[in-house]
Amino acid sequence: MSLTFEDKVALVTGAGRGIGRAIAESLAKEGVTVICVSRSESSCGSAADAINASGGKAIAKAVDVSDGAAVASCCEELLEAHQNIDILVNNAGITKDNLLFRMSEEDWTDVINTNLNSCFFWVKGLARPMTRKRWGRIINITSVSGIMGNAGQTNYAAAKAGMIGFTKSLAKELASRNVTANAVAPGFIETDMTADIADAAMDKILPMIPLKRMGKSEDIANMVTYLASEEANYITGQVFTVDGGMAM
Repeated sequence: MSLTFEDKVALVTGAGRGIGRAIAESLAKEGVTVICVSRSESSCGSAADAINASGGKAIAKAVDVSDGAAVASCCEELLEAHQNIDILVNNAGITKDNLLFRMSEEDWTDVINTNLNSCFFWVKGLARPMTRKRWGRIINITSVSGIMGNAGQTNYAAAKAGMIGFTKSLAKELASRNVTANAVAPGFIETDMTADIADAAMDKILPMIPLKRMGKSEDIANMVTYLASEEANYITGQVFTVDGGMAM
């Protein structure tokens, strides 16, 4: 089945690498103009350059997604240039893992601000024009950690669980304006973030995955691209696990 995208503009946070970059590239292949956002100008610039070099359309924006004022300023600038951002993918995320008793308040706050508060900032800045246009897609990248929990990740799991509640509530608020909101929950995906997992830990993780392997960034990108398309117009308020069966 070919997916339908007509003159759409998307913004993807955390687009400089890993899952975010795969999502940006997948949407660009469908003809979507993609705004690649990351904190690092070099990483989002590299992603946008690669898309443009392959025949797609992309621009880069270096923004600290945890900074509400910076996000608001960027949203105003983008809406002046594009009038409307049709697709918003909140993917930016960090981990600062530790057992609760060893976790600093700074590590807790940094993860909540980057992973959860950023969703509020971007939706607040970009969703109103979607409601006026009566078309929009908001897709939040959460995690199976937000569903199942994970020792050493109280901050990360809390942020990701918060994204799920945020998504479901947002879906109910925006449905009357034909704007959908869904979440995608990756399991263990081969990225820079999971590359640091020790072999001993991986030996314990793989048996928990019915498919007995880690996923690829493209597996998440494929789901996001479908949810962003016209064909997903009757899907909202849902959480899609892409995890090899881990959270069944």
